[in-house]
Amino acid sequence: MENDSIKLFDEAVKKLHEANEELCRPEEDVVSYLVCKNSQVAIENFLKGYLLSKGIDPQKYKNINNLYEQCVAINPKFGDLDLAGFTCKTHALDSRSCSGAEKVSKCYEIAGSLDAFFRKEKYLN
Repeated sequence: MENDSIKLFDEAVKKLHEANEELCRPEEDVVSYLVCKNSQVAIENFLKGYLLSKGIDPQKYKNINNLYEQCVAINPKFGDLDLAGFTCKTHALDSRSCSGAEKVSKCYEIAGSLDAFFRKEKYLN
């Protein structure tokens, strides 16, 4: 399971990096959908990776909100992360489209917060 959690953390970091690379393009060339989807996948993989690292199968949690609630139940420090404004947390990731700069920005911000959290907690180098 630990190997699987490492793979999920690695994939999360990769997707966050891809979102960041998209944001570094000239404004008129940025594809907000790619930023949003890569950020969403990063968020999901961070949370699933954490659960796997604790010996919990994340497959039974159907959306980001369920994953997040389970992470908070294990580690109350997750409660310090603000998911407010993240409108996709109660939907399956492939069921919602990404549009609007505010929504894209919030997805990217949350993914970045999770990355910082896991680095602080020594799950990432």
